Amino acid sequence: MRNILIIILFLTSAFSSYGQNDDYMLWTQIGVKGKVTQKLSYSGTINTRFGGEGVETFFPQLGFEYKLLKWLRPSVEYRFIIDKNKYGNYKSSNRLNFNVELGKKISRFDVGFRIRYQYAFNRISQQEYNPDFDQAFRFKPFVEYNIKGSKFTPIVSTEFFYDPQFGPNGREFTKIRVGIGTKLKLKGPHTVGFKYQFDKKFNYKDGYRHVLALSYSFKIK
Repeated sequence: MRNILIIILFLTSAFSSYGQNDDYMLWTQIGVKGKVTQKLSYSGTINTRFGGEGVETFFPQLGFEYKLLKWLRPSVEYRFIIDKNKYGNYKSSNRLNFNVELGKKISRFDVGFRIRYQYAFNRISQQEYNPDFDQAFRFKPFVEYNIKGSKFTPIVSTEFFYDPQFGPNGREFTKIRVGIGTKLKLKGPHTVGFKYQFDKKFNYKDGYRHVLALSYSFKIK
C-alpha cells in the first residue's frame, strides 16, 4: 500500500506543471451485484462525479455479464446520464455499453483486456465530440496482483478511446486514461475500491483530468 501511495504522489507531481488547465474531480460509485444463474450475473450502480462546482455528472447503471468461457466474459450495460453542460444546465442522455472482457491468471497476476463499444442516443451536446458520452470504441488492458495473505488487490490499467465516426479529423484515437489503485475485500459481501486516474484528450488544448475514485460494492448471495 505504501508503494501505491508513492506512485500516486509521483504521478500527481509529474503532471502538476499542467495545473493551469487541469481539472480535478472526485468520482463515487455505490453498487450491488449478484447472480441470476451460475454463468449469468447482474450489477446495479449509482455513480456521481464531483467537480469544482459540485455534481457535474450523475448516472445510474444496470448491467448483465455472461461467463461464456473461463477467460471470456461478454456483457451489456445501460446508463441514464445527467450531465452539466458548459452553461451550467443539466441535460440527460442514454448510453449502451457492449463489452467483451478477456482474462488469464498468471501466477499471482490477473491479466485482462476489455473491449467496449459505447452507443449514445439523445446526446447531451450536439457541438463538440465528447469521448466520455458519444459513440466510441474503448480498449483497456489491466493487471491485478493478488498479495498473499492480504485483503488488498492492487490494479493498474490503461484505456484508449477511439472515435469511429467521420469527424473533422476523421476516425482517430481521441483520449488516453491511466489508473492505479486497489480493491479492499472486507468481511462478508463488502468490497471497497480506491483509485487515482488521469486522462488526456488528444488534439485538444485541455490539460489533464485528475480523478480520485472511490467505490463500494455489496454482493448479494
